[in-house]
Amino acid sequence: MRKYETVVFDLDGTLLDTLEDLKDSVNYALEKGGMPKRSLEEVQAFVGNGVKRLMELAVPDGEENPKFAQVFTDFKEHYKIHCNDKTAPYPHIMELLEELKKKGYKMAIVSNKFYGAVQELKKLYFEGYIPVAIGEKEGIRKKPAPDTVLEALKELGSSREKAVYVGDSEVDIATAENTGMDCIAVSWGFRTREEQERAGGKIFADDPLDILELI
Repeated sequence: MRKYETVVFDLDGTLLDTLEDLKDSVNYALEKGGMPKRSLEEVQAFVGNGVKRLMELAVPDGEENPKFAQVFTDFKEHYKIHCNDKTAPYPHIMELLEELKKKGYKMAIVSNKFYGAVQELKKLYFEGYIPVAIGEKEGIRKKPAPDTVLEALKELGSSREKAVYVGDSEVDIATAENTGMDCIAVSWGFRTREEQERAGGKIFADDPLDILELI
């Protein structure tokens, strides 16, 4: 008997390498606001808790900065148009999804990226594989609260006991724990294996196809 029936994926740093596009939109907005640009490494360290938190960390003095609201708006508008300029699935992700679909697993995406961008990227890359995708939206707490994952499981008609969460950051590890689910941490994303181990990560995949063995 198989261990799991459902696989819930994080998006950025797990299924898609979105870092270059995020950096470009962050720097477009910062430059427009007359602020210093950020390096790829800085943006990589800032992601994981949604775009508002990303911009709070990127803008000098964060929300205290009188220009924050405008810079945040500029970022969102730019990213909506340019979210797919350089973004691509990580190697072997599509083969993994093909195998999971063939074997009858249910799949969902749960992300702290804003809802519209999650829907757009799901449509572009994962249509036909992943029916449910949930991003940050009003009225539901984002990860690491369990709410968005529980909503995805409800939409799939799945139970957390038969589901596993796959992600690349300390936020994902905490989300799985808060939801009462097992977690597979991936080492190819925005956080190193060491960072994830410090956050409590125990089961690791070094390549997407490793997930087939782990489930």
